[in-house]
Amino acid sequence: MGQDGPTHHGAFDLSYLRCIPNMVIAAPSNENECRQLLHTCYRYEGPAAVRYPRGSGVGALIEHELTEWTIGQSISVRDGAGVAILSFGTLLSDALAAADSINATVIDMRWVKPIDEARLRELATTHPLWVTLEENAIAGGAGSAVLEFVAAEQLDIDVLCLGLPDHFVDHGDQATLLADCGLDAAGIERAIATRLKIKPSEHIAAVPVMR
Repeated sequence: MGQDGPTHHGAFDLSYLRCIPNMVIAAPSNENECRQLLHTCYRYEGPAAVRYPRGSGVGALIEHELTEWTIGQSISVRDGAGVAILSFGTLLSDALAAADSINATVIDMRWVKPIDEARLRELATTHPLWVTLEENAIAGGAGSAVLEFVAAEQLDIDVLCLGLPDHFVDHGDQATLLADCGLDAAGIERAIATRLKIKPSEHIAAVPVMR
């Protein structure tokens, strides 16, 4: 089977699902999370969606027991300084690779709706730059949900939204297209460095966040 083209990338589902009342949207980062979040959403008494793209898993250890996870609860997967990467979905490994280079915090958000507001309030006290990361159109997606939260809470936070551009993405293999969109580890690191006005791979802990 060939690769997907512009009409089959599935680039817009987070955007059009977020506006549906009572909808919950899960964005697992690996095959184990996908299994557990499918179970969680199946048990949810309302409309639910689990967003997982095509392609192979990352080889995560599969937990045999199915567990209902708390809807809307994220997990911290790397502690850093100054910058928090909020990863929605399967770009987590690229987020971690970029974070290792610049010493950023990484949060596996797991849920696009509802987002983990408690986690975001906590991050607001320590991380003045948030970077949202999603394999979805930026318009109306997970990054938009974070921006809406920042506006509603009147937080003094700089938010950099990384996702698919506002045009139809061309035909090609997934890795190449993500790199073209700046959503691989190098692209993520480059975008953060540009926002901070630092050199790529320069540790954030040694550099003041530019507001």
